[in-house]
Parts: sequence; C-alpha cells; structure tokens
Amino acid sequence: MQYPLPIEKLIDSYRRLPGIGAKTAARLAFFSMDMPEEDVLQFANALISVKRDLTHCSICGYITQESPCLICCDEQRNRTQILVVEDSKDVISMERMGEYKGLYHILGGVLSPMDGIGPDDLSISSLIQRLQDAEDVQEIIIATNPTAEGEATAKYIARLLKPANIMVTRLAHGLAVGSDIEYADEMTLLRAIEGRRTL
Repeated sequence: MQYPLPIEKLIDSYRRLPGIGAKTAARLAFFSMDMPEEDVLQFANALISVKRDLTHCSICGYITQESPCLICCDEQRNRTQILVVEDSKDVISMERMGEYKGLYHILGGVLSPMDGIGPDDLSISSLIQRLQDAEDVQEIIIATNPTAEGEATAKYIARLLKPANIMVTRLAHGLAVGSDIEYADEMTLLRAIEGRRTL
C-alpha cells in the first residue's frame, strides 16, 4: 500500500538522515503528522536557521554564527597549541571536558582514497597557512579518530609539518576506563601498550 504523497515526501526526507532506515523514517513521519502545528513550525524553523544562520569560522572552521568564532577570539586561550580534529562535534566534546584551553582546527573529515577524499578535500592547506601566519604556535595535537583513515590523516599531517619545527603530538589511544582487556580488540591493545607511561 502506498502512502499519500505528503507522507511519502516526508518519509523520503527523513531517510536522507544518517542512520534512519525506512521503518524509522515512516515512524518519524507519522509522529510529525500528529505533532501540534506550532511544534512542527518550530522544528522547521530550527532546520532553516541551521542552514541560514550558521557559518564556519574563517580561522579554525568551527560552526559559528559570527566569524571568527568565540574560541578563536578568546584572548584567554593558549595560543601555543592547536588541536586538530575531524569535525565540529569533536570540538564540542573537548569543550565539554573543560580541560583543554588551546585553539582548534577542523579538518572537515579524514583522508579516504576509497571515498575519493584527498588532501585537497580537507582544510589541511589552511592549517599550513595558519601556522605560517602565527609565530607563537609550538604544538599541534592531532586528534583524529583511531581508524585506519584517521591514522593515515594524522601521519600525513605530521609528515607535512616536520620541516616547520613544530612539535606534533597525537592523542593517546588505548583501553577505555572501565573496559576489560579480554574484550578489547588487537588494535586497541597495541595502542594501549604503545601509549603506556610510568606510574
């Protein structure tokens, strides 16, 4: 049985979201149909606002309403460190922790030849330009995810920055707090051994 066209369009729209299959999209569409009109309009306006009112910081690439972003404008931040992350969600996670006080640089993804993503598709060149313009940066902390693509991206950036005489470090990887060794995969255990430190 076919749904009425407005429901079909809404289901199709929900299916475009990551992680949403046909059944979930249909459930969301019918839920939306039963929502009060005021809530639907508020939801639609929030979607429109995200597209119209947000931009990327001209310095670090973080999502912001005004460029440069509040982090880049904050004179209290440690300007000798730049933490390089894959996307804006990573910045939010780091800021939630509340311990890192340096600056950020968002790559916009990771190198992935299988997906056709090369160095020119990421903001690597703007990172290099940023380092040339700023004389006080002493450390680049690479915080890409511990995937094959994240590791390749980290190594690529480290190799590019080697001639600049800037210390390049990588976030530690290994066992998560509260995890059991017997359930850890080989790569996690290898990173845990390599990242060991003196007690």
